[in-house]
Amino acid sequence: MNRSRALSRHARDLLAALLAAGDRWSHGYELASLTGIKSGTLYPLLIRLEAQGFLAAEWQQPAAGGRPPRHAYRLTAAGQLLARTGEAEPNQAATAPGRRAGEAMS
Repeated sequence: MNRSRALSRHARDLLAALLAAGDRWSHGYELASLTGIKSGTLYPLLIRLEAQGFLAAEWQQPAAGGRPPRHAYRLTAAGQLLARTGEAEPNQAATAPGRRAGEAMS
């Protein structure tokens, strides 16, 4: 029997910000500004949601020279469902990369 915990306030806020962005890629600094989540909480949450298959992530080259590449994020279809309902698809726990059966969502 798989159990799942309710999403934390930070996870709900982050998912809402990403849902509002639609298909647009969002950077960590932008998400921190929008949600008020501190980086020590935000980045581990982003990494966990990506590993669970709820976020897509990519490195983007800077628009201006002399700037480092930035990691950008957006919701996957499973992430959109999670953001809208607070629940993952029944098989999401078994199919998400990096996730073990029975592991709770953040």
